[in-house]
Formats: sequence, structure tokens, C-alpha cells
Amino acid sequence: MTERAAPTPAEIRAFIAENPKSRARDAADALGIAEAQLVAAHVGKGTARIAAHPDRIIPAAERLGEVMALTRVEACVHEKVGRYGNYHPGEHAAMTLTEEIDLRMFPSHWVHAFAVEAASEEGPRRSLQIFDAAGDAVHKIHLREASDHAAWAGIVAELAHGDQGDAQRVEPRTPAEAAKSRSDKVDTLREEWARLTDTHQFLRLCAKLKMNRLGAYRIAGAPFVRPLAPKAADDMLTAVRDAGIEVMIFVGNRGCIQIHTGPLHDLRRMGPWQNVMDPGFNLHLRLDKVAEVWAVEKPTQRGPAVSVEAFDAAGGIIFQVFGVGKEGRDSRADWGRLVAGLPDLEAVPA
Repeated sequence: MTERAAPTPAEIRAFIAENPKSRARDAADALGIAEAQLVAAHVGKGTARIAAHPDRIIPAAERLGEVMALTRVEACVHEKVGRYGNYHPGEHAAMTLTEEIDLRMFPSHWVHAFAVEAASEEGPRRSLQIFDAAGDAVHKIHLREASDHAAWAGIVAELAHGDQGDAQRVEPRTPAEAAKSRSDKVDTLREEWARLTDTHQFLRLCAKLKMNRLGAYRIAGAPFVRPLAPKAADDMLTAVRDAGIEVMIFVGNRGCIQIHTGPLHDLRRMGPWQNVMDPGFNLHLRLDKVAEVWAVEKPTQRGPAVSVEAFDAAGGIIFQVFGVGKEGRDSRADWGRLVAGLPDLEAVPA
């Protein structure tokens, strides 16, 4: 069977013209291309290529005032409204730390970037969009009505890339790493897990033992982990809303992790999606993509860090949720009780 030729930029633009309400990711899937290729097809027609490094993009974003920050994986979209600020550059990892927009960024995956402007009935829609080498979205910054739109043209000119072509080459997508365990190292895993003093030490422990996060969870056993029913992902969101406690919700891809800290108020189920629709924070979770959920406990110097973590069928992490442990806003005890009440994974008959 002959493989279908990739569409040209003109063919991509024609498809979008015929399907103006199609979401960019859905349109790219329909065309069999990466989202960055779809965006690039409009370079010179409202879209411009810009420098992709966070050291360039984030300081520029700070000048835009109130915006919406969006980070996603296939099964979950995390959106926060606020202002960028308090940027900390780093060769391997950079951070933006404000009360509203809290990001961990990994510059090696910020490969392609575009300033996108599209007409709408409400006026121009403007955004800065960053993609990895495979053309998958890493992070997006959407201007809002209250943003400083007067700064837009200057920022686009300042960040302009030397290449303004409308064709985009991408590399093959790196699949999520499946669970990787070492049954011969389970005793070492448990012994060293019990000696952790910071949650950030955990991935270093996994790497040393030649495991990954999900693989370690599958073999660690109590009291470190408890497998939960997939429905626990939805149950957890509902319980957090009903309890009125604050949590930290992490959603991230290879290039960016975005964090919400606060309570949840407005949950709206729409088909397979469970949606948090709060002022300043939206979360869109595909419940049918949740394959595994784990309650996890790691020791730290400030007491146990308890999390609920969801994974898709390929082993990719969808989200992590922790109780807030900030002084004066400590929800960890209430969070621990909430997690203890989530439904266990039922044993599957042999």
C-alpha cells in the first residue's frame, strides 16, 4: 500500500479554510501531520516564526500582562490565567514562579516557535506557541482581552527568526517509555525509598536502579504505593472540590510542566472529558484515557508527601496531584485522609 504523501502548506491552508472550527490538534491528526506543520503553513499569513528558547520567549511574555498559559499531554490540558514573572533561566531546566503561573521548562525541547494571529468575530486572537522536535506542542501563551496587545507587534519583531518559510520538517515522535522494573532490585528500591528526604530524589533512585517511575510503582508495594481504580482520577477531583482543600496539580510533557495550586470549585462532565472550569484555572481530563492510578507516599524532611498519579495505556504520566504544604495553607492531613478513601484497584481474576 502506497503511503500518503504529506500535504503541502497550500493544501494544509485549504483544509483549514474548509474546516475553520476544527481545533489545531484535531486538524493536524486528520491531515496526518504534526501540529507544528499545521501552524507553520500559515507563516507569512498572520503567523511568524520566532526564537524558541525560553530565555527569549518568557521575558517577552512578561511584557504581555495577563495571559493564559497552556500545557498539555494527550489526555489532559492544563490552563492558567495570570502574569509571567520571576523567571529563573537554566541550561537544563528553567522556572517561572508566580502565584498564578508556575512552570518548569526544559529548553532542549523548545525547538520550534511561532507568533500566531488569527481573525475572529471578537477581534484578533494572538498566541505564542512552542513545539518540540517532533512538532508536538510544548507550551502555548494565549493573549486575553486584558493583555497588552499594543506590545504584540514589537515582541513579534524582536523575536523574529531568520527562517520565515511555511514548510516545517519534524523528527519522529519519541514514544512514552513503558513501565520498566527490576524484580531483582525490589529490596534495594524499598530500602532506599524509605530513606528519601526529598521527592526530587525519587527519579534519581529510579535511574540508578535502571527503572522508571511507573515500573517502580508496580513492584514497590505497601506502604509506598497503592494501586487505585481508574475511576479514582475522577473521584479524586470530586472529593477535592467537596472537601474545599487546596492541592497542587502537575501536568507536563517533555518540555514543560505546569502547576496549579489552590482549591477546585466547578466540575463539568462532558462526554469522556471531566472539566474544571474555575476562574483562572481550567483542567480538561480525558477519563477514558486513564489506564492506571496510584496513591504514592514518599518520605521528606517535612513529613510524607502523598500523591495521586494517573498514567495512560502507553505508560505516559497524565497528572500528579499533591496536598498543599505551604505554611499557613497546609492541606496535607486532609489530603492524606481523602486519598486513603479513594477506591482500590480490584483484583483481576486469574
